[in-house]
Amino acid sequence: MRFDIVTLFPDFFTSPLSSGLIGKALIKQIAQVYFVNPRDFATDKHRRVDDEPYGGGVGMLMKPEPIFAAVESLPILPRREVILMTPQGQPLNQKLLGDLAINYDQLVVICGHYEGVDERVLHLVTRELSLGDFILTCGEIPALTLINGVVRLLPGTVGKVESLKAESFEAGLLDYPQYTRPAEYRGWKVPNVLLSGNHGEIARWRKEQQIQRTQERRPDVYEDWLRNLDNSQG
Repeated sequence: MRFDIVTLFPDFFTSPLSSGLIGKALIKQIAQVYFVNPRDFATDKHRRVDDEPYGGGVGMLMKPEPIFAAVESLPILPRREVILMTPQGQPLNQKLLGDLAINYDQLVVICGHYEGVDERVLHLVTRELSLGDFILTCGEIPALTLINGVVRLLPGTVGKVESLKAESFEAGLLDYPQYTRPAEYRGWKVPNVLLSGNHGEIARWRKEQQIQRTQERRPDVYEDWLRNLDNSQG
């Protein structure tokens, strides 16, 4: 998997991409991350990448020319997606991360700044993605989230593939409660079923907890799970 990050601040990614499982995955060449700076493609003497919006308004917009030139300088792999991280985009979720990990060889990610990008940049874009209904100072934060979420799903990143299948959202439900030693801490005890050694009972308890937790914490996810359950049984 190749990531090409179009960013004004490539140094933003240095520490996160050299740490933990993601850092190890990049060392093993499970994925490659490259950076291209639109400022390197600015043609005026001040190397400007932003300007005032037509029609007035607060703030500045990223200009189209440097972004187009930056993206067009990149190699094109057969299965490529050009993504703009924007609050107006499709919400990023686990299913979508899985789709990107399986079906694409190259993700080009455009990181916006200021008040966003010139609308004409969307002619480059094949998908707009959002972390949620809130505003951040830069597109690098959601881009880093996207890299992390996709790379950890690539074969070889996570040692035990089974652990990926048991996570929140993978089965349409939130994860079940988990405990480790000690068996009692400050009066809070690990549920007896987890100490019983009865794997059938443990599996049943975990599924019940998943359903209960999802219904209480994320009723929207619970309703989707119920619909999918009905469709699969219908």
